[in-house]
Amino acid sequence: MQSFELLSQKFALHFDKRHFPASPASLYDPNEYFLKLGGKRIRPVLCLMGNELFGEISGDAWHVGTAIELFHNFTLIHDDIMDKAPLRRGMETVHSRYGQNTAILAGDVMLVKAYEELNKIDVQYLQSILSLFNRTATEVCEGQQMDMDFETMDSVGMDAYIKMIELKTSVALAASLQTGAILGGAGERNQHLLYDFGRKLGIAFQVQDDYLDAFGDPGKFGKQVGGDILSNKKTFLLLHALEKANPAQLKELRNQLAGNAADKVEKVLSIYRDCKADQWAVTLQNKYLDEALIHLEDIAVLTKRKQPLTDLAHYLIKREF
Repeated sequence: MQSFELLSQKFALHFDKRHFPASPASLYDPNEYFLKLGGKRIRPVLCLMGNELFGEISGDAWHVGTAIELFHNFTLIHDDIMDKAPLRRGMETVHSRYGQNTAILAGDVMLVKAYEELNKIDVQYLQSILSLFNRTATEVCEGQQMDMDFETMDSVGMDAYIKMIELKTSVALAASLQTGAILGGAGERNQHLLYDFGRKLGIAFQVQDDYLDAFGDPGKFGKQVGGDILSNKKTFLLLHALEKANPAQLKELRNQLAGNAADKVEKVLSIYRDCKADQWAVTLQNKYLDEALIHLEDIAVLTKRKQPLTDLAHYLIKREF
């Protein structure tokens, strides 16, 4: 069994090539530019790991992993347009560099390319892989819409927020693992257990992401701490504070959300600490991590074959970036 780090290196060697024709350059060069920005590439490597959990990695897993990564980048190009984000990974976003109309088309053709990759796999797996891929793609869109809807809502319940995170983030991790399992010949029970492992891990990952945005070390996190606070983004921490704050804290928190004071981040973080939102977030992420690991433990394969996924789960949730 290979580690996430080793498989990441192998996938990078496989993926880091030109994926689009040279002409028309005005359409295809923006995608080549965007793909060269890199990224963690967690999802395609999870496909490889899900495959290797049940046997040798098949050639089809590389095609599915490539399709997953192309789909993920398609969502990022369009997300950046919706968020009006000027930067991605410290570089200009596609719409900032090439214009919004080109970015929309570039994202569209990125999605088409993902389906071209899926069409290369053995026909015996195509229907089940395509069905899972399409369901997941739909759910990611639903999660993105929920996230945008939340921006204009005064109140969002914790259950609704967790559902949004499942759709926007978790299902893609879960489906990446399950596609690998399908290609590895796993039975339905093992497939579903691996899917649930990825789903719970995805929620824990987002809790950690919300936590790091507020309480992370900016030198390690790689971006501005408090960015979610400045943009009034609804996060696990904010929703918990809104639920637990006393009347005086709630009034101050709403005042801060309504304004843009120079010390906004500092004051909101103070309220978070007073409400013990930081401690609660750590407890919550550990809860979802533990649930994820129970699903992994129940998969009917040798424990040593699960170790790379166990190691990855702990790494993703204990990370400081």
